[in-house]
Amino acid sequence: MKVITTHYNADFDALSSMVAAKKLYPDALLVFPGSQEKSVRDFLIHSTAYFLDIAKPKELDYDAVDTLILVDTKQRKRIGELARLLDNKNLTVHVYDHHPPAEDDIKGEVHVTGSTGACVTMLIALLREKDIDLSPEEATIMMLGIYEETGSFQYPSTTKEDFDAASFLLSKGANVNIVSEILVKELSPEQVYLLRDLIEAATVYNVNGIDVVITEGSSEDYIGDLAVLVQKFRDMENLNAVIALFRMDDRIYVIGRSRIPEVDVGHVLTLLGGGGHKEAASATVKESTMEETKTKLLQYLNQYVKPLWQARDIMFFPVKTVDQDAPISEAKTILTKYNINAMPVTSGDAIAGIISRQIAEKAAFHKLENLPVKEYMFTEFSVAAPEDSIQRVKEIIIGGNQRFVPVVKEGILEGAITRTDLLRILEDEIRKTILGKMDYHDIYEKRRNVKKLMEERLSREVLDKLSAIGNLADEMNYHAYLVGGFVRDLLLRIANYDIDIVVEGDGIRFADALARLVNAKVRTHKEFGTAKVIYPNGFSVDIATARLEYYKAPAALPIVEHSSLKLDLYRRDFTINTLAISLNKNTKGELIDFFGAQRDIKEKAIRVLHSLSFVEDPTRVFRAVRFERRFGFQIGKFTLNLVKNTIRMGFLSRIKGSRMWSELALILAEENPGAVLKRLQELDLLKFIYPQLAFDAEKEKLFREMDTVLKWYILLYKGKLNQTFYYLLGFVDHVGLKDVGELAGKLELSETMRNKLENDVDKTRKVMAKFGAAIRTMKKSEIYRELEILSLEARLFTMAKAQSDDMKKAISNFITYADTFKPFLSGKNLKQMGVKEGPVFGEILDALKDAKIDLALTTREQEIAFVHQYIHERGVQP
Repeated sequence: MKVITTHYNADFDALSSMVAAKKLYPDALLVFPGSQEKSVRDFLIHSTAYFLDIAKPKELDYDAVDTLILVDTKQRKRIGELARLLDNKNLTVHVYDHHPPAEDDIKGEVHVTGSTGACVTMLIALLREKDIDLSPEEATIMMLGIYEETGSFQYPSTTKEDFDAASFLLSKGANVNIVSEILVKELSPEQVYLLRDLIEAATVYNVNGIDVVITEGSSEDYIGDLAVLVQKFRDMENLNAVIALFRMDDRIYVIGRSRIPEVDVGHVLTLLGGGGHKEAASATVKESTMEETKTKLLQYLNQYVKPLWQARDIMFFPVKTVDQDAPISEAKTILTKYNINAMPVTSGDAIAGIISRQIAEKAAFHKLENLPVKEYMFTEFSVAAPEDSIQRVKEIIIGGNQRFVPVVKEGILEGAITRTDLLRILEDEIRKTILGKMDYHDIYEKRRNVKKLMEERLSREVLDKLSAIGNLADEMNYHAYLVGGFVRDLLLRIANYDIDIVVEGDGIRFADALARLVNAKVRTHKEFGTAKVIYPNGFSVDIATARLEYYKAPAALPIVEHSSLKLDLYRRDFTINTLAISLNKNTKGELIDFFGAQRDIKEKAIRVLHSLSFVEDPTRVFRAVRFERRFGFQIGKFTLNLVKNTIRMGFLSRIKGSRMWSELALILAEENPGAVLKRLQELDLLKFIYPQLAFDAEKEKLFREMDTVLKWYILLYKGKLNQTFYYLLGFVDHVGLKDVGELAGKLELSETMRNKLENDVDKTRKVMAKFGAAIRTMKKSEIYRELEILSLEARLFTMAKAQSDDMKKAISNFITYADTFKPFLSGKNLKQMGVKEGPVFGEILDALKDAKIDLALTTREQEIAFVHQYIHERGVQP
């Protein structure tokens, strides 16, 4: 005999899974191990489910059972009296379950497990594989299981497979109206009273920094659908984690619901003899009082609820410090220079106090800046350990009114946490509470995880290399992050192959270790703490030590010092470039956003991080425009005012020529450089590159033509092109040749680049003048000789600037067929034909080349015939 069973207190997922299993095992007997939820009992009594023919355990001939099929459970303690069957050594067990594994799981000869929202979903997939048909009644029962177990597809445990299964059941005639009538019911008076008890008895317990609500209710009579009551209570009160205890008859029923990964109610209630999922679970406790059960529950919660965030996860390091004997003026300088509000004061390796910028500035105001820091430092302060919970940090900052918390391990300063760091975590908690079951993991989420997005967008090769970098960082006790444009473009779904890694630690040491690990080459720049690791296949990664840059004067080059990730990102140009992704194992894929980058990406805004950004580095003005046009964003109103202020103050005039050229080259390399230059013209910025430069309507039209020609050439695929130089020729069009030379000098172009620019500008203008209207009467060879002396970029520019179709066609033909114009015959061949070196020798070669073009000579024999004829006509005797 085969028996199909499930867990006691069966719900609709258990019932529907039994029905599905019956389709796989038609000769098996359906047996409930014990009671069912009230809604299931009512359904079985009042519906047409009499066809199911469900037996009771006492009707079973235990000795005749040779196969036990378990659905929606795999735990011995959850199948009641039927667990006796497992003592039969000859029993065959088949398991179909979607619950997480546990130590006491029954192992079956057939063992099908998964992580679908409903267990019946897995069985439906097997039915579809075997092409087993379903009646509308069977499909409706199975639909009940999916809807109930997934909370009408709203629970986080819902999967794509659950939706697919539901779609399949609809195609088989499942009646959704019946599902709605059964699952959505008004509460009975008894349930309303019990719900009131839950609300009144609710108590918030802070378990390792996580708020868990525990509540209780009691009734002399059994009241069904307890899970519905707990679900409704959780939704009414917008709770992240709630566990309810119900005393009924001689038992304690425990129902748990959780929205947060820190509280795994499935694991906790398994310890009470129940089971379930991380988000939803239940247990039935016998021979125990309410107080005893609650005491055990709290013990398990304290043991297994672990905060995702500890002090080490939100602290920054390294931390700037000042010695207690240093003058207050030195502390003030450090606080101002690094834009920090407080820092530890040290005495040797120990922390003696904390000094704030406010105190340092007030001391300076009162002419006390020469006194030692220890005279005015704050000495009554608390510290946190790296493993302390966020709750402990919260108590220090909020309860103790301490804005700066040193993180100390065995007396050594490991890092620090500021009030802002804590507020960011609290903001996340508040958002979760306010938004409740809504998806709060939106674009504003500061600690969003983008692991799935990385897997979707990045190749396996890149993912493996990033994993190796994260593992190495763990081994070296460093933090490693993906940063900058790569992360920005990942969120924008734009391909970007420039991988930048920032390491909180020694970046060069890390790069050397990585190079040894992957057998790669490494190029280091010790003065900046950066390195490039080049893999054997040419793949490269840029690695930098987390660093801080500060400027001694406007437009000066930055001074670089080691820093934390937060300060490293703070030195960057715009908020959209301040994102980072953690690569370490415990926080892999975590998106870190200190400065609202996700918000600005969503709002399509270019914003600076602080008011002095353009003063410190005026070239950022050009970058702002470049990013604005590239992404279709807008420069924020405040940032635009800063741009105009930078223009007014004349800071752009201080930019060195080489740095200006670097920015201009990047603009000309953009996909649409004309749009950037037009915007620079609107903002009156082109004059800072060179006063004679302009981007008017005529220049805009020229750049559109250049765009068209460039796309044509790319499709032609005739070799590499220097796009920057190509558009530079267009940019300096209408600028005098003398000014072109001065511009090249101002931009500090290399001598080679300068000569090429001046030569091509001069030659293109002469070629354009010579072609003019004469293009129609010129031989092809004459046209091609003129074009031959131009660079590829100059030829394409001439084609774009050409006013007539004849000129465009002539140039396009040259570019397309130039590689076919070389004669088959060489000077050596002419000598073999008896032509002696001298004036005639060169004349014949030139004539042959012209004939190749004008007469379209396509074979070696045609060229030989031409040479013979030419020699004869010239009277040259071989």
